[in-house]
Amino acid sequence: MTFGEKLKTVRLSLNLSQSELSEKTGISERSLYTYEQTGILPRSNNLRKLADALNVSVSYLLDEEETDPNKNIDHDIFIANSKNQYGHKGAREATELLSRASALFAGGELDDEAKELFFQSLMEVYLDSKQEARNKFSPKKRVRKHKSDL
Repeated sequence: MTFGEKLKTVRLSLNLSQSELSEKTGISERSLYTYEQTGILPRSNNLRKLADALNVSVSYLLDEEETDPNKNIDHDIFIANSKNQYGHKGAREATELLSRASALFAGGELDDEAKELFFQSLMEVYLDSKQEARNKFSPKKRVRKHKSDL
């Protein structure tokens, strides 16, 4: 299925009209109509809004061969959390980290459960190390002493 077909199918399976999806995402009805009818891909921030509102992964919407709407949803949440906590740079780093880690398994013999455990651990370590770096290297706010306190 194409992006537009998947978008429409998932929306209808949730009994959402284009108007209701528009309200949930902040994307205009006209844009939603265009996405569904022409298959034109939205910008990345709108794509994420659609995936979140429809409770599917971004990769499901983009990959015509993918049939599992929840596959990689943890990765999407991880990237969204990275963006919320560390901005666009954090999201870009998280995406690159997952992409490079995926390349490790190309042609590998690990089952999906083992791969998922690896990615869960990797995501936790990434967020922990980013927080540790933030705590260690962020400028500390100094408390100014008032003259009367001296």
